[in-house]
Amino acid sequence: MGKNSNRAILVLESPWELDSEDSNRSSVLPFVEGVARLTDNTEVYHANFYDKNSFDFALNCLCKTQFKNTIVYIAAHGYKQKIGNMKISDLLFKIGLKSTEYNITGVMLGSCFVGENTTTMEAFIQDTNLKWCSGYSSSSMWLEGTMIDCAILAKMSHIGKREFSEGPRLINCFAEALSPFSKTYEIGEDYKDNPVSLENSMQFVIQPTGKGRHARTVSSDVFDVHDSFQLEG
Repeated sequence: MGKNSNRAILVLESPWELDSEDSNRSSVLPFVEGVARLTDNTEVYHANFYDKNSFDFALNCLCKTQFKNTIVYIAAHGYKQKIGNMKISDLLFKIGLKSTEYNITGVMLGSCFVGENTTTMEAFIQDTNLKWCSGYSSSSMWLEGTMIDCAILAKMSHIGKREFSEGPRLINCFAEALSPFSKTYEIGEDYKDNPVSLENSMQFVIQPTGKGRHARTVSSDVFDVHDSFQLEG
């Protein structure tokens, strides 16, 4: 760990096999490492997983040190309620158990479709140390989605403890992270192969710090604020 490090991004990734010759060649890791290099105080840890057992092992391997702000980035194929051969509920439950001890504040789901499960996301970050969870409710193009994920990781890794108690501030941070990207961009397709815009795909759930605060979906709020970062005319 770097002597000035106070942030961490834990990358748990499944093989992508983007083409017939992709022998574990494709990885989000170089992109996330680029985000970390923007500052001198962010550590990146990476492990592969293939199913529920290997996910447990990988998560345990990565959770060794408490930082001021740790984000878990899940990078894997997803479909309906499964991500990397795991149920999203099992995955969020496992991360939630670790969230207080290792100060895990957020989860970025870099996967197709699983972001549609906002009710599950709300239920499984409730009463944990997790302040936010985000993902795609449609398919997502690999490179474009990875760049969007990295923009969110870069922004949310710099959130301070005080800001986690402010719902509007969290919404503003998501909107600012997405501001370089058009909300009408076709990020992917639905289950019937119809095109889906970024605005209609990207989902955000937050749980601000504070007694009695409940996890809630704020996706429409994020894109409303997103407009304020765009030049008119």
